[in-house]
Amino acid sequence: MTEVRIARWDADDLDLLRRLNAPEIRDHTGGPETDEQVVARHERYVRGPGPRSGHMFTVVLPDGRKVGSVGYWERVWHGEPVYEMGWAILPAHQGRGLATAAVLATVSDARARGQHRWAHAYPSVDNPASNGVCRKAGFTLLGPTEFEYPPGRLMRSNDWRFDLTAPH
Repeated sequence: MTEVRIARWDADDLDLLRRLNAPEIRDHTGGPETDEQVVARHERYVRGPGPRSGHMFTVVLPDGRKVGSVGYWERVWHGEPVYEMGWAILPAHQGRGLATAAVLATVSDARARGQHRWAHAYPSVDNPASNGVCRKAGFTLLGPTEFEYPPGRLMRSNDWRFDLTAPH
Protein backbone atom coordinates (compact mmCIF):
# COMPACT_ATOMS: atom_id res chain seq x y z
CA MET A 1 0.00 0.00 0.00
CA THR A 2 1.19 3.48 -0.82
CA GLU A 3 2.34 5.46 2.20
CA VAL A 4 0.51 8.67 2.95
CA ARG A 5 -0.86 10.29 6.03
CA ILE A 6 -3.78 12.63 6.43
CA ALA A 7 -3.44 15.89 8.33
CA ARG A 8 -6.22 18.15 9.54
CA TRP A 9 -6.87 21.02 7.08
CA ASP A 10 -5.27 24.24 8.33
CA ALA A 11 -4.95 27.92 7.48
CA ASP A 12 -1.80 27.29 5.39
CA ASP A 13 -3.62 25.04 2.90
CA LEU A 14 -5.30 27.68 0.71
CA ASP A 15 -2.63 27.36 -2.01
CA LEU A 16 -3.21 23.61 -2.18
CA LEU A 17 -6.96 24.14 -2.58
CA ARG A 18 -6.31 26.64 -5.38
CA ARG A 19 -4.08 24.06 -7.15
CA LEU A 20 -6.80 21.42 -6.70
CA ASN A 21 -9.25 23.79 -8.44
CA ALA A 22 -7.67 23.02 -11.84
CA PRO A 23 -9.93 22.08 -14.78
CA GLU A 24 -8.42 18.59 -15.12
CA ILE A 25 -9.18 17.88 -11.45
CA ARG A 26 -12.63 19.49 -11.35
CA ASP A 27 -13.76 18.09 -14.70
CA HIS A 28 -16.19 15.58 -13.13
CA THR A 29 -17.47 17.95 -10.42
CA GLY A 30 -18.86 20.88 -12.39
CA GLY A 31 -15.57 22.57 -13.34
CA PRO A 32 -13.36 25.02 -11.46
CA GLU A 33 -14.83 27.34 -8.87
CA THR A 34 -14.23 31.08 -8.72
CA ASP A 35 -11.48 32.26 -6.40
CA GLU A 36 -14.14 33.62 -4.05
CA GLN A 37 -15.72 30.15 -3.89
CA VAL A 38 -12.32 28.55 -3.24
CA VAL A 39 -11.57 31.00 -0.41
CA ALA A 40 -15.01 30.38 1.13
CA ARG A 41 -14.47 26.59 0.88
CA HIS A 42 -11.03 26.95 2.50
CA GLU A 43 -12.53 28.97 5.36
CA ARG A 44 -15.16 26.26 5.94
CA TYR A 45 -12.46 23.58 5.95
CA VAL A 46 -10.32 25.53 8.44
CA ARG A 47 -13.33 26.14 10.67
CA GLY A 48 -13.63 22.42 10.94
CA PRO A 49 -16.36 19.99 11.71
CA GLY A 50 -19.76 21.57 11.44
CA PRO A 51 -22.47 22.43 8.95
CA ARG A 52 -21.12 22.43 5.38
CA SER A 53 -17.50 22.01 6.53
CA GLY A 54 -17.13 18.37 7.52
CA HIS A 55 -13.86 16.73 8.50
CA MET A 56 -11.29 17.78 5.91
CA PHE A 57 -7.68 16.66 5.60
CA THR A 58 -4.69 17.15 3.37
CA VAL A 59 -3.00 14.12 1.81
CA VAL A 60 0.64 14.20 2.90
CA LEU A 61 3.54 12.24 1.41
CA PRO A 62 6.27 10.79 3.68
CA ASP A 63 8.51 13.74 2.70
CA GLY A 64 5.90 16.23 3.97
CA ARG A 65 4.56 17.44 0.60
CA LYS A 66 0.80 18.00 0.53
CA VAL A 67 -0.59 16.52 -2.68
CA GLY A 68 -4.34 16.39 -2.23
CA SER A 69 -7.43 16.64 -0.10
CA VAL A 70 -9.77 14.06 1.39
CA GLY A 71 -12.67 14.34 3.76
CA TYR A 72 -16.15 13.43 4.85
CA TRP A 73 -19.22 15.31 5.97
CA GLU A 74 -22.72 14.55 7.14
CA ARG A 75 -25.69 14.43 4.80
CA VAL A 76 -29.06 12.74 4.65
CA TRP A 77 -29.34 10.11 1.91
CA HIS A 78 -32.64 8.33 1.32
CA GLY A 79 -33.89 9.55 4.70
CA GLU A 80 -30.88 8.30 6.65
CA PRO A 81 -27.95 10.28 8.11
CA VAL A 82 -24.70 9.14 6.48
CA TYR A 83 -21.25 10.46 5.73
CA GLU A 84 -20.39 11.57 2.21
CA MET A 85 -16.74 11.27 1.21
CA GLY A 86 -14.72 13.15 -1.39
CA TRP A 87 -11.09 13.48 -2.46
CA ALA A 88 -8.77 15.03 -5.02
CA ILE A 89 -5.11 14.43 -5.84
CA LEU A 90 -2.85 16.78 -7.82
CA PRO A 91 -2.31 15.47 -11.38
CA ALA A 92 1.45 14.86 -10.97
CA HIS A 93 0.68 12.42 -8.14
CA GLN A 94 -2.31 10.56 -9.58
CA GLY A 95 -2.22 6.89 -10.50
CA ARG A 96 0.00 5.86 -7.57
CA GLY A 97 -2.64 4.70 -5.09
CA LEU A 98 -2.47 7.86 -3.00
CA ALA A 99 -6.21 8.54 -3.13
CA THR A 100 -7.04 4.98 -2.09
CA ALA A 101 -4.61 5.11 0.84
CA ALA A 102 -5.98 8.51 1.90
CA VAL A 103 -9.58 7.31 1.65
CA LEU A 104 -8.77 4.28 3.82
CA ALA A 105 -7.17 6.55 6.45
CA THR A 106 -10.22 8.80 6.34
CA VAL A 107 -12.59 5.83 6.65
CA SER A 108 -10.69 4.90 9.84
CA ASP A 109 -11.25 8.41 11.19
CA ALA A 110 -14.99 8.27 10.36
CA ARG A 111 -15.27 4.78 11.85
CA ALA A 112 -13.63 5.94 15.10
CA ARG A 113 -16.32 8.63 15.54
CA GLY A 114 -18.98 5.91 15.71
CA GLN A 115 -21.75 8.27 14.57
CA HIS A 116 -23.00 6.70 11.34
CA ARG A 117 -23.06 3.20 9.92
CA TRP A 118 -22.54 4.20 6.29
CA ALA A 119 -20.12 6.32 4.32
CA HIS A 120 -21.04 7.01 0.69
CA ALA A 121 -19.12 8.36 -2.28
CA TYR A 122 -20.79 9.58 -5.46
CA PRO A 123 -18.24 9.78 -8.29
CA SER A 124 -19.50 10.54 -11.77
CA VAL A 125 -20.19 7.42 -13.81
CA ASP A 126 -17.71 8.94 -16.29
CA ASN A 127 -14.86 9.13 -13.74
CA PRO A 128 -13.04 5.78 -13.89
CA ALA A 129 -10.27 6.89 -11.50
CA SER A 130 -12.59 7.82 -8.62
CA ASN A 131 -14.77 4.75 -9.20
CA GLY A 132 -11.56 2.70 -9.03
CA VAL A 133 -10.66 4.30 -5.70
CA CYS A 134 -14.05 3.26 -4.31
CA ARG A 135 -13.60 -0.32 -5.54
CA LYS A 136 -10.03 -0.62 -4.22
CA ALA A 137 -10.97 0.91 -0.85
CA GLY A 138 -13.68 -1.71 -0.33
CA PHE A 139 -16.84 0.27 -1.03
CA THR A 140 -19.85 -1.62 -2.40
CA LEU A 141 -21.38 -0.33 -5.64
CA LEU A 142 -25.11 0.18 -5.18
CA GLY A 143 -25.59 1.43 -8.73
CA PRO A 144 -26.04 4.63 -10.71
CA THR A 145 -28.07 7.52 -9.30
CA GLU A 146 -28.90 11.13 -10.01
CA PHE A 147 -26.84 13.28 -7.66
CA GLU A 148 -26.93 17.04 -7.20
CA TYR A 149 -23.45 18.51 -7.48
CA PRO A 150 -22.59 21.26 -7.65
CA PRO A 151 -25.78 22.59 -6.02
CA GLY A 152 -28.46 23.14 -8.64
CA ARG A 153 -26.95 20.69 -11.14
CA LEU A 154 -27.82 17.01 -11.44
CA MET A 155 -25.09 14.61 -12.46
CA ARG A 156 -25.15 10.89 -13.16
CA SER A 157 -23.13 9.29 -10.39
CA ASN A 158 -22.42 5.90 -8.95
CA ASP A 159 -23.54 5.38 -5.36
CA TRP A 160 -20.77 3.56 -3.50
CA ARG A 161 -21.30 2.59 0.15
CA PHE A 162 -18.89 1.57 2.91
CA ASP A 163 -20.05 -0.10 6.14
CA LEU A 164 -18.22 1.70 8.95
CA THR A 165 -19.39 -0.91 11.48
CA ALA A 166 -17.96 -3.92 9.62
CA PRO A 167 -14.88 -5.57 11.11
CA HIS A 168 -11.68 -4.32 9.52
